[in-house]
Amino acid sequence: MRVAGVDGCPGGWVVVVREEGRVVHTGRITHLTALTDRPDAPAVIAIDMPIGLPARTGAKGRAPERLVRPLLGMRQSSVFSIPARAAVEAGVMQDGVAEGMDEAARYRAACALARATSDTGKAVAKQGFHIFPKIMEIDALLRARPDLVPRVFESHPELCFWAMNGCRAVPLAKKVKGRPHEEGLAFRRKLLIEQGFPDDAISAERARALKVGPDDLVDAAATAWAAGRIARGEAESYPSPPERDAYGLPIAIWV
Repeated sequence: MRVAGVDGCPGGWVVVVREEGRVVHTGRITHLTALTDRPDAPAVIAIDMPIGLPARTGAKGRAPERLVRPLLGMRQSSVFSIPARAAVEAGVMQDGVAEGMDEAARYRAACALARATSDTGKAVAKQGFHIFPKIMEIDALLRARPDLVPRVFESHPELCFWAMNGCRAVPLAKKVKGRPHEEGLAFRRKLLIEQGFPDDAISAERARALKVGPDDLVDAAATAWAAGRIARGEAESYPSPPERDAYGLPIAIWV
């Protein structure tokens, strides 16, 4: 079965495709439809991006984030707290937010709505805010194409590496002070190689050829590993069963 892992990168998405356990393609796309609508589209796609936006959130974000964060030890900061739908939409100038608002104004609008729709009155972290456009890209795609909902799953690379590492948090960061950390990347590449990923498909050289960060490429490979587990019926979801938002989109992280 053909499966794919997807991670966001500047200007689009990095994709790793596997078939029968072999990497058959690594690439970069601008829009997700370049993957979902190709003639040989993967049967299962796992993506490192939140899917499903509740109308209200509890402490520390959506249920999946609250459940997986404690598993990751020092890596738990990689799991952003995603606010309610209204706040995410406000951050990308949708549903009542005036066109032409600059980023600072959109961030203030998103924070105001996040506080109003959170049980703890929590605002929006800047890191989470910066991925709002990609969250809305996948949200719009799945709402317009319900046939894709059973094929596209939210995953998280650090949870994948946790599982590959014997359900132990990875001890080394991928980035230090915003720059790639080679020891942390090498640790993750070793885990991926043990799962059948060839070194040249996930190397720093391949990342440079694709014009993506080396961390983005290993993250896409990790989610491709999760996609294979989903396809084989081996994956777990957090929570289990997944919650659903008002549009019927699942709210769960799979590994």
